[in-house]
Amino acid sequence: MSRWKAGDADYIDLIGPAHIQFDPDGGHIAFGAVQIVLDCWYGYAGAHFAFIGRDEGTEVHGDSDAEIEDDGTLQGEIHFQHGDDMPFVARRE
Repeated sequence: MSRWKAGDADYIDLIGPAHIQFDPDGGHIAFGAVQIVLDCWYGYAGAHFAFIGRDEGTEVHGDSDAEIEDDGTLQGEIHFQHGDDMPFVARRE
């Protein structure tokens, strides 16, 4: 459905190219040592998703919202359950 390049910092591509991938049946996010699978609900200009995955080998889960801004970027915040909130900005590949 759509793939977005996430972030600009070097560490964000630690395991592979940092990205957010949205598909009709879900998607995934990879950045740094984080690899997560998404369960998505799509709206007109964005998405809400729950996720489960790994961060440096530790299981993580949580949720997020993302919206397409007027400048064409995808902006949101990943909320890790019992952890940090991480804002992000991504550009369509």
